[in-house]
Amino acid sequence: MASEEASRSPRRSRREPEGRAPRQDKYSVLLPTYNERENLPLIVWLLVKSFSESGINYEIIIIDDGSPDGTRDVAEQLEKIYGSDKILLRPREKKLGLGTAYIHGMKHATGNYIIIMDADLSHHPKFIPEFIRKQKEGNFDIVSGTRYKGNGGVYGWDLKRKIISRGANFITQILLRPGASDLTGSFRLYRKEVLQKLIEKCVSKGYVFQMEMIVRARQLNYTIGEVPISFVDRVYGESKLGGNEIVSFLKGLLTLFATT
Repeated sequence: MASEEASRSPRRSRREPEGRAPRQDKYSVLLPTYNERENLPLIVWLLVKSFSESGINYEIIIIDDGSPDGTRDVAEQLEKIYGSDKILLRPREKKLGLGTAYIHGMKHATGNYIIIMDADLSHHPKFIPEFIRKQKEGNFDIVSGTRYKGNGGVYGWDLKRKIISRGANFITQILLRPGASDLTGSFRLYRKEVLQKLIEKCVSKGYVFQMEMIVRARQLNYTIGEVPISFVDRVYGESKLGGNEIVSFLKGLLTLFATT
């Protein structure tokens, strides 16, 4: 089973030719945005601070899907402030789905590792160095942030939202046995080639997409490490979770149960 406890022996690292220094790992952060004008400057500042203090080689790729609130204008300013080598704006004309946003972002990513996270400040960049340490310790293909293990948790949600999230995760664990404790989270680190392979295999859209990524990872025998995280509800803007998304999630869950 593709989990942190998986017994598969770690793959051997590629040996560099003699006389050549080992390649420094580079981490490409993919930030899909839609109406995140207030949040984007803050999350970018926190990312830059975290990477700079940790001495990590990075780039931040902003994929804005035609936000009507001026998110793209803010991203253009951030590109000027931090430099186009660190902030890359790669916009699209309209909302085309999370999976295609990742595909679009990866076309421009130069890192050998990809970090996906939300731009609404619910995922704090302070956990990224822990993700990286975890990946190196276990040579994992994927490291996933978990709200439901160790000292992980959720803050700022009302009781209804917590019940929906816990219930969705519980049902998913029973039906799919994915080998990971948080299926619906979207704060993860991937080897670039692993993310590319998983996206090719995934057919789901919306909130089911993240869940299918872990299920397909299990099928392909990719190893998964987990880091407990604190998830904080957005301060600015509105949540994109509604009744239609919940119905789509349940339909997608049943489809995965029937096909995996």
